[in-house]
Amino acid sequence: MKPKAKKRLKITLLSIVTVLVLLCAGYIYTLDYYRADDNAVAVLSSTEAEPQIEKKDDMWIFHPSAEQDKGVGFIFYPGGKVEDKAYSVLLQQLSQQGITGVLVHMPFNLAVFDINAADKVYAQFPEIKHWVMGGHSLGGAMASSYAVKNQDRIEGLVLLGAYPVKDSDLPTLAIYGSEDKVLNKSKLSASLNPYVIEGGNHAQFGNYGAQKDDGEATITREEQQRVAVEEITKFIVDATK
Repeated sequence: MKPKAKKRLKITLLSIVTVLVLLCAGYIYTLDYYRADDNAVAVLSSTEAEPQIEKKDDMWIFHPSAEQDKGVGFIFYPGGKVEDKAYSVLLQQLSQQGITGVLVHMPFNLAVFDINAADKVYAQFPEIKHWVMGGHSLGGAMASSYAVKNQDRIEGLVLLGAYPVKDSDLPTLAIYGSEDKVLNKSKLSASLNPYVIEGGNHAQFGNYGAQKDDGEATITREEQQRVAVEEITKFIVDATK
């Protein structure tokens, strides 16, 4: 084999090995994620759940009772590397306030791989005329990216421990805990007038345990979620009038 041919073969083989190493590293990275705790799993596995919860395609749907139904849908993107089921407690509480919650599963638990996941939701609910978008952490950022480009469909945006990737005139509620050490608060525009949950942290919006580099909360997970549900419900009602 000629020297030039040997060099080309060596470069080709090296490139293939590099790609394989990167693919393996990426796959291993996606296997390390935060799992939903027992409380969150129990919500989805209960046969006596009220309101009704169902799994459809790549989404969990939280139906409000007919008496409470506000005719509003809330599409929620999970946090980065967090199992979608971890937000079942939060979405169930919102459905008890009359809001139809749609918890979307993300490939490899990363919303960045399916920013347009909301597109497949609307056809499932032709009766719902008002939609609000939301998400936690990376999921909130990706939800904001989608919402800004789809303001003909989305009437409001809810960010939990997250900041929008782009400023817009879309009505937005940004909530974070005072002890959140994960969120880069400098990227939260003052115009958003964020709501701070005193004593809350980054992880307690979901049910997946403690998160690396997060601050220690001085209130319970239940209290943080109770406040979040209260503020989200008020915002959604106002945004969809």
